[in-house]
Amino acid sequence: MNVSRLIDTAGLQSAIEDFARPRSWDQFHSPKNLAMALTGEVGELVEIFQWLTEAQSREAMQDPARAMHIQEELADVTIYLVRLAGVLGVDLDAAVKDKLAKNARKYPAP
Repeated sequence: MNVSRLIDTAGLQSAIEDFARPRSWDQFHSPKNLAMALTGEVGELVEIFQWLTEAQSREAMQDPARAMHIQEELADVTIYLVRLAGVLGVDLDAAVKDKLAKNARKYPAP
């Protein structure tokens, strides 16, 4: 893979830490708690699409209220994911590059 960085979460990671620290949330941000919170937020995202048809799900961003809800849930998922990676010391850029390379080997293009 010939790309320098696919994702750069340093700024977001710092902003999340700056938000959590004055609220004394570090005590609650264990890997277990963050993984559970991430799962909850993914569930909230799934709930938006739960009863939509395939076609409706593809058009979900056309409805302004639904689009805002989707954006908010995606933001929550991203925040918890980046916070979890930070707490665990995982370099998401390296992890994503490694996973894409493994997927390319496992599922080669025809």
